[in-house]
Amino acid sequence: MRTSAPRFCVIGAGRAGLIHARNLAGRIRAASLVALCDPDANTLQKAGSELGVATLLPDYRAAVARTDIDAVVIVTPTFLHAEIACLAAQHGKHIFLEKPMAVSAAECQAILAAVQQAQVKLQIGFMRRFDAGFMEAQEFIRAGHLGRVMIIKSTGRGPGGPGNWMYDLRKSNGIVAEVNSHDLDSIRWLTGLEYENVFAQGHNFKCPEARQDWPDFYDNVVAQFRLSEQAMGVVDGTCPAHYGYDARVEVLGENGVIFIGAAQQPGLVRIDRGGQVAGQAVKSWRTLFKDAYLAEMEHFVACIRDDQPPRVTGVDGLRAVEAVVAVNQSIRTGQPVAIAAGGIA
Repeated sequence: MRTSAPRFCVIGAGRAGLIHARNLAGRIRAASLVALCDPDANTLQKAGSELGVATLLPDYRAAVARTDIDAVVIVTPTFLHAEIACLAAQHGKHIFLEKPMAVSAAECQAILAAVQQAQVKLQIGFMRRFDAGFMEAQEFIRAGHLGRVMIIKSTGRGPGGPGNWMYDLRKSNGIVAEVNSHDLDSIRWLTGLEYENVFAQGHNFKCPEARQDWPDFYDNVVAQFRLSEQAMGVVDGTCPAHYGYDARVEVLGENGVIFIGAAQQPGLVRIDRGGQVAGQAVKSWRTLFKDAYLAEMEHFVACIRDDQPPRVTGVDGLRAVEAVVAVNQSIRTGQPVAIAAGGIA
């Protein structure tokens, strides 16, 4: 059953929000962007002027209550995700929810319950699942060509400094949530395996302004996981990593190895007469995954129009949050933490 083109409101008009807003406004014909929502008046006016959107709303409560909006894209600080998503579901809105899904597993479960009760669509913003390189690797691994997965290592480093609200781990869960949720999801998605336990370490090397008021904040993290089928996984994250945006995965199987991604800008390598090799680092996730951001939103729109379930589910978002919470508990206690479906064991 196909419906008419869904009408969207993007809630959160910052950098990530504008990616989705621009795609909905100018690149996806099967949908329309009819409203923007942001509490910052200057941000809201600037985005509205750029995108030609007249309905500008400072309060998300008013946004989700409107009858001329069919779906929302939630791109706000993480501690607001559960409240906005649950309210949107209660008003019958389909929900595209940026990662991380929420702060806690309990909040994720509340979102899942609200979506189930309202019978609306929910998709989590794991755009790597729509990147051509990641998709090809996942198909190759799942087809068994690599053999049994033994080790998977995923690196996620962001160039920009964390926002001040991220210093409070009660609101953000730290960089392992804000930066490395993609890595945590990629490991499950690429391999089909689940997390069983984790030992993690974190340290604040680069953000001295946070040390006094937020002593538990870390800007570097390394987490070692045991996965199902006795596979081993490693996630490392840094924010800020001033040299650029770095998203790489290595998967070692019994029959070979796969490398996904590179720190170097694709298509740019210079070699001089002395044999010196130089290139340009990837500077932004917005450009590296430009096509993937478009593809994930096209998929969500198609799911609404054709009444089909999204490929990236709320359960996927929940599993990543469970891993995040376990990583932070391991950092706090200095001990390994067991992870079971449904929460920390």
